[in-house]
Amino acid sequence: MPLALWALTLSAFAIGTTEFVIVGLIPTIADSLQVSVPSAGLLVSLYAMGVAIGAPVLTALTGRLPRKQLLLGLMALFTIGNLVAWMAPGYYALMAARVLTGLAHGVFFSIGSTIATSLVPKEKAASAIALMFTGLTVALVTGVPLGTFIGQHFGWQATFLAVSLLGVIAFIGSWILIPGHIASAVPASLLTQLAVLKKPRLLLVYAMTALGYGGTFIAFTYLAPILQDISGFSPSAVGLVMLVYGVSVSVGNIWGGKLADKKGPIRALQIIFALLALVLLVLTFTAHNKWLALLTVLAWGAVAFGNVPGLQVYVVQRAERDAPQAIDVASGLNIAAFNVGIAAGAWAGGLIVSRFGLMTTPWIGALVVVGAWALTTLAGRLDRADGVADKPVNLGAVAMH
Repeated sequence: MPLALWALTLSAFAIGTTEFVIVGLIPTIADSLQVSVPSAGLLVSLYAMGVAIGAPVLTALTGRLPRKQLLLGLMALFTIGNLVAWMAPGYYALMAARVLTGLAHGVFFSIGSTIATSLVPKEKAASAIALMFTGLTVALVTGVPLGTFIGQHFGWQATFLAVSLLGVIAFIGSWILIPGHIASAVPASLLTQLAVLKKPRLLLVYAMTALGYGGTFIAFTYLAPILQDISGFSPSAVGLVMLVYGVSVSVGNIWGGKLADKKGPIRALQIIFALLALVLLVLTFTAHNKWLALLTVLAWGAVAFGNVPGLQVYVVQRAERDAPQAIDVASGLNIAAFNVGIAAGAWAGGLIVSRFGLMTTPWIGALVVVGAWALTTLAGRLDRADGVADKPVNLGAVAMH
């Protein structure tokens, strides 16, 4: 694999870290800025909305810009966003910084895959995309717990400064290593993307995605306060629990992909959504005991993101039938649906915490995930009525964001 690909992987690592590290720092930020825990949780929603808007809209608007210059511009925007967060004098400045960084995130992953595939021969394209997205997985395993540790010992601002430095290194690496002339197809216009949203069966997939992630993030956004206030973990131990969660997510992603390959996406999603709802429900009862909470978080990680391969495979299957001229657009809009779910889940979680308390978030999240399971079951029945078999698609690599 060329060195240029490692520059993209480092960029993905930095972006993945800044997206999810906020979850471990919510109690710290709430205390520091003297805002409520739900207000701090809104920082997760705003970032995800930046991604959801940035991916389709800005990708379409920047379609004619040279790829390398656009990539460097995005990493500069990402770095500036994190520097603004580092120097943020108050809550609203931090909110603006999160939106700014989310916009860069959305476009980066839209163009990153095309850049990655242009760097290698066709037969290595899937491996190139997989390597780039490894940066996200590694961010969950190492970047998030390390960022949480830094934030709790040196202040949350130090975490954003550290991520800014990663952004600078990724910028320099991309500037030196990425070739200047990268061939690229012009991304789909906004009208093309809106046309895809007129397809009812694709909208059903997007609803499955949004509910599945919305349910998870109702509780996940408030995992750190639950661990500290309910389970009794010290703030410094939260980073270690996030490490356990990240390792479990890595295993769960691989397991989810293999399950979708073996059983087909619909059956795999039914299994994973059912397990996810069960784990969230169980957390309602185990959160009061440190060891039981830790085991539940371990199980949660294994199923929380395991639905990604199945969802991405299924949206491609449906697009091949419903919008064959816009498969990439349909797949990209599913990435937006992930982030709409994250934004809505974190926002709803904040309302739930402020009105009913922290420990209502897991079981309400479980109910929302049951909704995703019900929609998945409906999709399977509609497929059978159309005479369509639930079969896997070999995508080679399936990306989350």
